[in-house]
Amino acid sequence: MKTEQIALSPLAPGASLSLTVHRFGQEGARPRVYVQASLHADEIPGMIAAHHLRERLVALEAEGKIKGEIILVPSANPIGLAQRVLGDHIGRFNLADGINFNRGYPYFVPKVAERIEGKLTADAETNVRLIREALRAELDAWETSNPAEVMKKALLNLAIEADIVLDLHCDAEAVEHLYTHTGSEDEFAPLSALIGAHAYLLADESGDDPFDEACSRPWGELAARFKDHPIPFGCHSTTLEFRGERDVSHDLARRDAAALIAYMILRGVIAGEVPPIPEPLCRPTPLAASEPVPSPATGIVVFQAEVGDQVKAGDVIADIVDPHSGTVTQAKAPCDGTLFARIALRFVTQGTRLAKVAGITAKRTGKLLSA
Repeated sequence: MKTEQIALSPLAPGASLSLTVHRFGQEGARPRVYVQASLHADEIPGMIAAHHLRERLVALEAEGKIKGEIILVPSANPIGLAQRVLGDHIGRFNLADGINFNRGYPYFVPKVAERIEGKLTADAETNVRLIREALRAELDAWETSNPAEVMKKALLNLAIEADIVLDLHCDAEAVEHLYTHTGSEDEFAPLSALIGAHAYLLADESGDDPFDEACSRPWGELAARFKDHPIPFGCHSTTLEFRGERDVSHDLARRDAAALIAYMILRGVIAGEVPPIPEPLCRPTPLAASEPVPSPATGIVVFQAEVGDQVKAGDVIADIVDPHSGTVTQAKAPCDGTLFARIALRFVTQGTRLAKVAGITAKRTGKLLSA
């Protein structure tokens, strides 16, 4: 294992920041896998999974079993990691401007298309190399304007040329689930089964430019734009949601790390016996079929459905109790599907998203992710 520190922009004189990066295998070897944890810095299950993954990778490297290259960033957001307000950890949003740390990554497709116009060939590998070079050039040209953008650029710099990108997150209260590009459905189907996902959510574009789509989305759009040339999906990227924010234990983290190792063996990144793939707990569904459950009133939240439950449209998800009048208003499921996540708050205002149900029929348009 080789470890390096990447300096970031200081938040103030004397307040320096850096990213810790662990590298395994031979630099430049393929497949290259990039793994980062806790871009939302208060989502700790991915961070503890990265800890156990690192331990496994150190041992595997000592045995000479890492055939590709693996880049691991165990804590991807030092800005958010340090943010506290009255004792509460604020790791999802940048306190400097309110922007979600997993939104607003650059969209390079138009400028990359200009760079590769007239240069593509009949050889797929050559085209992948050309596109990666163009993506790298556009990333290098990105003029950042604040410390958060400097950090985003540093993370993309590590991931942009990877074959596989694994972005480790969690929800508030949730079962295992994952998000990926429609073009990566087959690529991550085994991983979905290995982590025991209860929802496998697909979209070409989810809105607001999250990190994983900055890595994967260009490949699908460039292939559609240049149909006369072979352009394979050069970067498969997924956001893995390791349950809820309180689900932090060594047992769960070891299980998550083992699933990632098994997937990397399956993909030839690590040498070893190909692991058996369990029966999946869910089938892929459109992210546009995932529907929020809004609170119909202001009051105390008393959930009547657990994460992982199969619900029908109209089923009661939560009672909202007005502590003054005693009125109880029911929040109901908007569709049939799996209740895969819910909030941790137990007092809400009207309109608050209480939960998310992974449905089957795509109904939503526009921005598909929560704030």
